[in-house]
Amino acid sequence: MNKFFLTGFAVVTLFTANVKAQVAMPAPSSTQTIIQDFGMGKIELTYSRPGIKGRQLFGDKTELAPIGKPWRTGANAATRIHFTDKVTVGGKMLDTGRYVIYTIPGRDQWDVAFSKGTAYPGQEGFKESNDVVRFKASAASISETIETFTMMFSDVKNESCELQMIWGNTAVIVPITTNIKDRLRTQLEAALKGDKKPYQQAASYYYEFEKNYPKALENINKAIAENPKAYYMYLTKARIQKDMGDKAAAKVSAQKTVELAREGKNDDYVNFGNELLKNL
Repeated sequence: MNKFFLTGFAVVTLFTANVKAQVAMPAPSSTQTIIQDFGMGKIELTYSRPGIKGRQLFGDKTELAPIGKPWRTGANAATRIHFTDKVTVGGKMLDTGRYVIYTIPGRDQWDVAFSKGTAYPGQEGFKESNDVVRFKASAASISETIETFTMMFSDVKNESCELQMIWGNTAVIVPITTNIKDRLRTQLEAALKGDKKPYQQAASYYYEFEKNYPKALENINKAIAENPKAYYMYLTKARIQKDMGDKAAAKVSAQKTVELAREGKNDDYVNFGNELLKNL
């Protein structure tokens, strides 16, 4: 019995020692996930970020991402992207869903492929037959050397943005667009027929998307009539009037923005109103 106890104790001790010996180490190439609101949906991007670490990249038979060879656009596993709304990438339509991004680096241009494959471990799993969208993207030289592979969304607007891929002295930009104007117009026109009319949203839509300044002004006036203390609406009104070329009216609206924002103790809108006054 004592022998069994000692043997069991030794096993437990050894197991405990092994558990304690397991140390969580950081991955050589860290993973990053980016969620970007875009249009009427979202884009989620997950990729691994290798470092150069003194090695060569984007060259003939280089250790990292050699010219003319399929690259998983990161490390560890293929870069994954998820669109919750339809988009256009590189001028080509892409439906909602999950994809992986493969690239083939070139000297002046890269092939960029959005593939329906989802589990590629590396270039050996790349199949052109899985391409959903494939296009050419220009590769530009940059003066600063970026040690860690970086992907990011930039220049994000209502219906367009850029997916940037930057590493070493190379930057590649993938243009992404979406069409939400028609859907917004349909939704707003239906809502304006209801009991609670979204005048402020309609004003923003006609101002930002349609550039229909008279209609934008008509709707912001209706919104202000329902909420005459809304300094933020007066700022919208001032911007519309400024773009219509009516600087005198824009000045009155901007001054009203400052006055009401001071009453509401909102320094940001006081500054916004004063900044607009400077530019009239």
